[in-house]
Amino acid sequence: MLAWVPADTTVAELADAGFAPGVMSPGLGTVPAEQTYLDIGQGNRVFDSLYDAPLPEHRGNAIRWWREVVERAESAPADIVPGLLASALSAAGPEFRIEEERAALRQLRRARNVLVIAIATPTGRSDRPLPIGISGAGFDGNLTSDSTRMDGYVLSTDVAPTILSWFEIDAPSAMSGQAIRAEGTIDPGEIETLAARMDVISSRRGPVIGLPIVAWLLLALSAGLVGGAAIGRSAVRLLGLSIVYLPLLLLLGAELEPSEVAEALLVGLGAPVLATLTLVTMRGYRALAVASALTVTAYAVDVIAGSPLTSLSLLGPNPGLGVRFYGIGNELEALLAVLAIAGTGAGLAGFAPGASKRSGAGAFIVVGLLAAFVFAAGRFGADVGAAIVFPFGAAVAAVTIAGRGKWPIALAAVAAPVAVLALLALVDLLSGANAHLTRSVLDAGGFGDLADVAQRRLQLSVHSFGRPVLLVFLPVVLGLALLAYLRRKRLRAWLRDVPALRAGLLGAVAATAIGTLANDSGALLLEIGAAYLLVFTGFAWAETPAVSAEGDETDEKLQLRAPHV
Repeated sequence: MLAWVPADTTVAELADAGFAPGVMSPGLGTVPAEQTYLDIGQGNRVFDSLYDAPLPEHRGNAIRWWREVVERAESAPADIVPGLLASALSAAGPEFRIEEERAALRQLRRARNVLVIAIATPTGRSDRPLPIGISGAGFDGNLTSDSTRMDGYVLSTDVAPTILSWFEIDAPSAMSGQAIRAEGTIDPGEIETLAARMDVISSRRGPVIGLPIVAWLLLALSAGLVGGAAIGRSAVRLLGLSIVYLPLLLLLGAELEPSEVAEALLVGLGAPVLATLTLVTMRGYRALAVASALTVTAYAVDVIAGSPLTSLSLLGPNPGLGVRFYGIGNELEALLAVLAIAGTGAGLAGFAPGASKRSGAGAFIVVGLLAAFVFAAGRFGADVGAAIVFPFGAAVAAVTIAGRGKWPIALAAVAAPVAVLALLALVDLLSGANAHLTRSVLDAGGFGDLADVAQRRLQLSVHSFGRPVLLVFLPVVLGLALLAYLRRKRLRAWLRDVPALRAGLLGAVAATAIGTLANDSGALLLEIGAAYLLVFTGFAWAETPAVSAEGDETDEKLQLRAPHV
């Protein structure tokens, strides 16, 4: 029985009524209630922007409306089959059917050999998760599924596979959801706390991440204008390390789950304190390398341990979009790629300035492969893009520092991600990770489905450049890229004595570029990657005496202008 209970039903009420409780993502972002119903019935979903037309209004003619829904589904670059659950049950035999009703909790009774799925009626006005409860044999804990890997959280597309699994019917390949199960002990308070945290992730990103960065920028600019070049350089170092440490403080915020103001203070004050301590204990590029290593290592350890902190941090996978709830998302992929690859260059420049070219190239390769394995493997970071971005950037950095020609760079850069993807595919299959790579690529039913995956990611990437928030910063990124090209001689002069950092930066640029092309949030990766590239470039300026384009030392006047450059 699929029962729709009142919209204001709570998780605690479902638990009190004898259900295994949880919350369910109603859609990819905020969708109409009818879309939630369709997603449940088809066991699959895509972003509304990928359909050729909006969801048609139901004007009383059910047959016509259904025909329009089916035609709309055919336009999506995915196997979207409205009514697939009903079709699968009908194909299994006439004895399989769904009883659907609207009910109050008091009307539902726990019965032997009966599966009852109670879901709070969607309103279509919010992307907040819907309370859901399941009663039946084996459902005696908090709900979860392989779609989320989170205790108490499931997706709308998981309902259909759950029903089919109850009847021991194989789910069709067009269903992307995973069967819901119950684990542990029933704890509605834990579920409500989880839902409350996930509900604020999207809205907190601006005040907790954006405002501290703006404040740091203003303070650094003021210090440079008032104190001159020497103070300006110190301010840029402090600013850069604060931004590097910012993701680390967000991971701590996920553990503490503070209020919005407290989390903003944790980041706004905590990151500069860590940056100051680092600069006091070590000098030059060592400080930048250590800050980068600490941040990357913290996230690596967290995903290896299977902790939910990465997902609950403000830079984790965005639950408001309802796409993925474990591993790292595109935001972390973008910044971790720069920190890992450019950070390796900073480490070589600071700790091993006399290392051979062969050793430097080896360091880039090792870091790139390790990062790709940790952040792309289905059991850990589960981010397919990481399997491309990290080895590609590392290969470019390694060949750059080795001083080879352009052909080896191209061959290594192309071969590295292909080899890593193949290895990770094998690891996912052997370990049964059942992650994004396995389900979206390895389980594709032929070249047509693979083409759909590629088309879907490309369309989403194109759409990402039109999002208002990202569109505002895109001209800034393009302006910085143009400025870097025009000032390329000066940039080369800053990096002349640190070839390892130069190689790391070029590798990070390559990683950002390929990530922009290979991911479904291209604009987001471009802007975050560019921001962290700017941090490393600014640190290089701060560590280098002001020089002219030809490499000669300049006068005090040019030194005072350098911060603006």
